[in-house]
Amino acid sequence: MEKIAVYGAGVIGIGEATLVTGHGIPCVVIGRSESGLERCRQAVEQNWDDLIANGLASEKNKAAAMNLLTITNKPEALEGCTFIFEAVAEDIAQKSKVYAEIENYAAPNAIIVSCTSSLNSSDLAATVSRPENLLVVHPLNPAHMVPLVEVVTHPLNSEDTLDRTYAMLKALSRKPVTLKKTMPGFLVNRFHQALYRESIYLIEQGITTADDVDTALQCLSMRYSSIGLLEFFDDVGLALEASISKNVYPDLCAATDVQQYVQKCMEDGHTGKAAGKGLHDWSKIDADDYRYRKQVPFFGTVSKWDMPE
Repeated sequence: MEKIAVYGAGVIGIGEATLVTGHGIPCVVIGRSESGLERCRQAVEQNWDDLIANGLASEKNKAAAMNLLTITNKPEALEGCTFIFEAVAEDIAQKSKVYAEIENYAAPNAIIVSCTSSLNSSDLAATVSRPENLLVVHPLNPAHMVPLVEVVTHPLNSEDTLDRTYAMLKALSRKPVTLKKTMPGFLVNRFHQALYRESIYLIEQGITTADDVDTALQCLSMRYSSIGLLEFFDDVGLALEASISKNVYPDLCAATDVQQYVQKCMEDGHTGKAAGKGLHDWSKIDADDYRYRKQVPFFGTVSKWDMPE
């Protein structure tokens, strides 16, 4: 069994720590400030409380998982670790410093998987002494609930690294999709950005509202929870889809920079949920209800966990 660590005590690191300990595997989390370490612990506990509240885990499971968790700001705790999730800021210079610490303390054959959502796997691998042991495994938020992960390899990866990585993802009940080469945004964020761009464009044009965009996409997503997007493309038929594309493609948003609507929101301080307002007024949205709704489609996947007791 791999000895697992998570470097980074933010949102993704918290999710990975919950996932690992939720499968009965000890996990070391490396953070920075004492306050950050405490926020991490509280957030992991909140994740377990949400699972318990929805009948997916017990207090006994939570206590056993928390006993498997070590949260520290001492990188020496990486000693002997063989599989490390790196979940720090999207900055190659900062990641490089973290990799140096990992290589200094972790086992010589340690695999580093970066949770980056956009950086090139080859560029990251170029910053370490053993590039064959580093690759990208991008989780989706909340990382402990969404089974999909994007695996981005590079030409220097060894077969041993790939075999061990896929074995670990299987042990953690993850569902990997593999990119044959790096592209900005990988798969999921490219899909996201295409939808975001078109949605903002429709709002800018006065055609619809943020609420109605969300309603439309929530209903649409029900279709793709059971069939594939491209299965439906084939089902409709390529001739009809070609006709639709001729009508729609010329009118789709083609912005190549941040759209004015978003820029104006940021200038006004409406920067999103944390600020209380973005495209939505978050004073009208219950925070606990939103956290629940964010997780509810994935509750069924928790049944695959081999929880500690």
